[in-house]
Amino acid sequence: MPSKATGGTARRAGHDNTGLPPPVLPMAYVLPLRWRTDTGLDELTGYLRWLSGLVEVLVVDGSPPERFARHAAAWQGLVRHLPPDPAGRGLNGKVVGVHTGLDAAHHEHVVIADDDVRYDEAGLRAVHRLLGRVDLVRPQNYFDPLPWHAWWDTGRTLLNRALGNDYPGTLAVRRSTFLAMGGYASDVLFENLELIRTVRAYGGVEVAPPWLYVRRLPPDATHFRGQRVRQAYDDLAQPARLLTALAVLPALAAAVASRRPRLLLGTAAAVVAVAEVGRRRADGGIVFPPSTSLAAPLWLLERGFCSWLAVAQRLLHGGARYGDSRIRRAARRPPRRVR
Repeated sequence: MPSKATGGTARRAGHDNTGLPPPVLPMAYVLPLRWRTDTGLDELTGYLRWLSGLVEVLVVDGSPPERFARHAAAWQGLVRHLPPDPAGRGLNGKVVGVHTGLDAAHHEHVVIADDDVRYDEAGLRAVHRLLGRVDLVRPQNYFDPLPWHAWWDTGRTLLNRALGNDYPGTLAVRRSTFLAMGGYASDVLFENLELIRTVRAYGGVEVAPPWLYVRRLPPDATHFRGQRVRQAYDDLAQPARLLTALAVLPALAAAVASRRPRLLLGTAAAVVAVAEVGRRRADGGIVFPPSTSLAAPLWLLERGFCSWLAVAQRLLHGGARYGDSRIRRAARRPPRRVR
């Protein structure tokens, strides 16, 4: 099915004033970045070196000046290294970076990826093919390696796969569609959901192939713990998910009070069974080990607890902490089609 969106004009591919050669694949890769430490610099540089041989790479770097300079030296001749557009406004710096990258990209097909996402060539080629007929592609992330906290969070991934589609750290979009719809809101926390909803509202075509697996590096355990409530805050943009999560602790308390351990065990087994459906979907066993289904009840219990804390953040503090500010809105309500 051809894309409905035709607005905007992709820039001509080829050499530009950076001196970088044209890529093997006619597509761009936008990586918005803001680092406070450079612990993973060598590993990321190796990935960018490989990636730059296949696609146009734009790193939009909002790091402090001394780190920006270090990155510029490390990536000279590999990527187009840009600061965020100073005219860009919004509380979510990642969205400002994405807008900067999409504006500067030379190709119609654009991958947007967090700094922990690691595509392979097959994944890039699959995205490129899909963008030939749709406006937005939502791949499926998996963690590799799999420390305990990545195993834990994979429970969320499997439940999402069983009940619908997961929300990865990467999306791919047609540049003409993005520019024609005016980009997406930069004052929200759940920016990927916001982009998906904006493309849908514009009348664009989205696809979320469950077989398109893209590797993701796990965060360290400290960062993982620090993200639990913030990620639960995302559910404020999805009322059904939020109400389900908020019901977990009251249901658990009721089962404990009624002294019905079989009910608790049966519920946990049902959650594991649902996660197993997600694990097996589209040959998911290739990237999701069998033990990951056992993480689903633990993740659901955590989300039930953190969802109450997220609601408290909204009511008591006006939003979730993001950098040096707070963002009140997780994502806008699904808007009506604007075309």
